[in-house]
Amino acid sequence: MGTSEVALQVLSGAVPRLLTPDMCFGNVDSTYPSRFRSECTKKRASKYMNLLRCSSMLHSHIGPKQLKGLGCCVFGDTAVNRLQLQSCKCQQADSLSGLAAEDGNGTWFVDSAKKLNLNGVTNAANILEFENVQQFEQENKGLTSNGVVGTGRDTAHKASVDSFEDEAWDLLRDSMVYYCGSPIGTIAANDPTSSNVLNYDQVFIRDFIPSGIAFLLKGEYDIVRNFILHTLQLQSWEKTMDCHSPGQGLMPASFKVRTVPLDGDDSATEEVLDPDFGEAAIGRVAPVDSGLWWIILLRAYGKSSSDLSVQERVDVQTGIKMILRLCLSDGFDMFPTLLVTDGSCMIDRRMGIHGHPLEIQALFYSALLCAREMLAPEDGSADLIRALNNRLVALSFHIREYYWIDMRKLNEIYRYKTEEYSYDAVNKFNIYPDQISPWLVEWMPNKGGYLIGNLQPAHMDFRFFSIGNLWSVVSSLATTDQSHAILDLIDAKWADLVADMPLKICYPALEGQEWQIITGSDPKNTPWSYHNAGSWPTLLWQFTVACIKMNRPEIAARAVQVAERRLSRDKWPEYYDTKRARFIGKQACLFQTWSIAGYLVAKLLLADPSAAKILITEEDSDLVNAFSCMISANPRRKRGQKDSKQTYIV
Repeated sequence: MGTSEVALQVLSGAVPRLLTPDMCFGNVDSTYPSRFRSECTKKRASKYMNLLRCSSMLHSHIGPKQLKGLGCCVFGDTAVNRLQLQSCKCQQADSLSGLAAEDGNGTWFVDSAKKLNLNGVTNAANILEFENVQQFEQENKGLTSNGVVGTGRDTAHKASVDSFEDEAWDLLRDSMVYYCGSPIGTIAANDPTSSNVLNYDQVFIRDFIPSGIAFLLKGEYDIVRNFILHTLQLQSWEKTMDCHSPGQGLMPASFKVRTVPLDGDDSATEEVLDPDFGEAAIGRVAPVDSGLWWIILLRAYGKSSSDLSVQERVDVQTGIKMILRLCLSDGFDMFPTLLVTDGSCMIDRRMGIHGHPLEIQALFYSALLCAREMLAPEDGSADLIRALNNRLVALSFHIREYYWIDMRKLNEIYRYKTEEYSYDAVNKFNIYPDQISPWLVEWMPNKGGYLIGNLQPAHMDFRFFSIGNLWSVVSSLATTDQSHAILDLIDAKWADLVADMPLKICYPALEGQEWQIITGSDPKNTPWSYHNAGSWPTLLWQFTVACIKMNRPEIAARAVQVAERRLSRDKWPEYYDTKRARFIGKQACLFQTWSIAGYLVAKLLLADPSAAKILITEEDSDLVNAFSCMISANPRRKRGQKDSKQTYIV
């Protein structure tokens, strides 16, 4: 039996039937998702035709119930298939601040058998406080000592930390962007000392994720709800670059709220949302990760607020399906991983990650699991759900088997034979042992391992990429043993990956001629700066979620304390330079919003680890069973009569 057949037999009927479609929208034709936000612009002047208007309403046939919670631009018409929109005044989204987060206050089980236990201590609120009694003898040391400080110093330190948090919350709220009077997101940076803002005054989808999580953990749901619905309205605009249109379902990289004069009345103005799909970005690369992050945030919102009405909406369900169809579409690629170009994720400049970068694969896997959990079962979704389940199995097998490297695997690659032509070849991708760099031979610890950055024919990118590895832990793309090994490696290589400011975006840096060829001599991506192995404080929150999932939050607590010594004093920079992250990034913006939000999320999760479940996806038993079947079955065998005794657990 082939791989896909095994997966489908194992996973048949595995999709949870959690949601039911909103009856108010039962007659809406889901083939017109892009009309949700485009029809209201038809009567505008041509130069504003591609801007989302804050002046749209439902057809007069729609009643107040259907209008609920749609914010400034609301859509739908059950009387016809095409959604018709007319101009009207804006109305704000319904407040959700009173909703109870039922899932966020209960006891959290790490392995369904034991409570979170920190060396025998089950009080999660004390995770950071036990670190407060450790003395830092020198400012620039990256690791804590074993000394115990006095009560007075401990009190002073705690007061200082509290003031940092208060300052961070003030800065985060100052960065909020409003659309028609309602909060809709946070700008990328709010640096009063910089006049060259570029696009840092826009709301980026990936940048807003830690901000959104921080607001969810605080019980402030309105801004996240508005963000989810309004970015959905921006999906699938007919944006072009050199007369070419991207795939339907694409989410923008960012958007900006603009105030423009009303047509025919220069004395009046209106607010519009102006999205950027990459056609104005440096490098002109469309984002692959925006839609994946949007799905992850949507699930987190539902779990945190207990408001499932948003993900049940017909337009939201359609938006999820459009993203999935874009990512699951067939092409020339033979691998189950997502084929993308350089610069299509957080590393948005040329850094040699084109192909199948780990960061995108981990987010892709997480988004598939989240989408499967939220999709409403219906006849039109059967094929999509089947493709989703099949991809989950194939993707997890591919990453776990071929991206993983530790001392044992490294020695195996070192002894690879090449030019193997057969179905049962050991060196399946024709990797030449000479690709193993000298730095890796010396750097790889005896205990620990990680998922490499990229894999293509005759090419393994052995660099350690933080987001890909951390999110592989969070999403259970990595096995339990692999997840612990990743944290073991970070702990063992603390001086390289954390040092004076967490956390290196990748390791090591590209230098010399390699830097010139791969980055195109990018002056912003010089060695140990920016995306070329710079240190990014925002990665604290993802590191914290990964540590909590593996019941090792004390590692994240150490990193948070390292960051607290400098972040506020350095004015919350975007990134740090040099091997030990001793200098503020040479072109880093100050008061970077996701540096602020990343710190706050880490603090909130360490104070209440049970809240991390809104982001964590546990390993699916059906996927585990299908994965085992794939390992035991050889899909290249001659197809004969199947053993009648072989069974699959569904």
